[in-house]
Amino acid sequence: MGSLLEGKVALVTGGVAGIGRGTVERFIEEGAQVVIADVDAERGEKLADQLGESVAFKKTDVASPEDVQAVVDFAVARFGGLHVMFNNAGIPSQLGGFLDNDLKDFRRVMDVNLFGVLIGCQFAARHMKENGGGSIINTSSIAGIMGGGGVTVYRCTKAAVAHISKSIACDLGPFNIRVNCIAPGHIPTEITSYDMEPVIRLTQPFPRQGSTLDVANTVVYLASDLSAQVTGVIIPVDGGTAAGPPPNQMQQLLARG
Repeated sequence: MGSLLEGKVALVTGGVAGIGRGTVERFIEEGAQVVIADVDAERGEKLADQLGESVAFKKTDVASPEDVQAVVDFAVARFGGLHVMFNNAGIPSQLGGFLDNDLKDFRRVMDVNLFGVLIGCQFAARHMKENGGGSIINTSSIAGIMGGGGVTVYRCTKAAVAHISKSIACDLGPFNIRVNCIAPGHIPTEITSYDMEPVIRLTQPFPRQGSTLDVANTVVYLASDLSAQVTGVIIPVDGGTAAGPPPNQMQQLLARG
């Protein structure tokens, strides 16, 4: 077991699966005590039981201010504080062309993916301000920092998360609270069910398939004192996708031009 987060209490929203679960497990390995917040009570309670006394679960809808305040209070009461807030919970939106999108899922996706991050930052920071500071990490996506068609509402929410993370970092810096953002790309999870092999081949310069562990390791860095001078940044975890296409694709594009 490592010690990067020894003595720290962390709260992970959307923590029962995917990037959330991977991060919960890494936080524990680095010595943290962790509260899992998720709407899936059955899996959440089972996971907390599996991971031991350093982990607790509380059913939480991140779109509900009452639920978010309750889980922050729960973390403080259960483990004695809150030093790390990972606002990771998110849901997908309709897939398809913009002209055919009825936008019926707009409010729910915005409530979970954006409003949930806002209140997660705010409620956690109110505690951190009075208790020496802390680290807040928000999950955006390369869909939020790059243009592209499809999943219009999802892209909208993730772009907003990236931008507000910078803005909130400016607000909270004087209170010794760091706020950073990750932007995963092509990471297999329950909400990324597309065939990644051709997408990686065409768009990702670094050919390696990323994993939830890769993202979790980045979150550990941002949660720990290794990143003590880092705030207001967006870190893509995407094999270079946000930087540009691989050389073979660029050469083909230039040849066509």
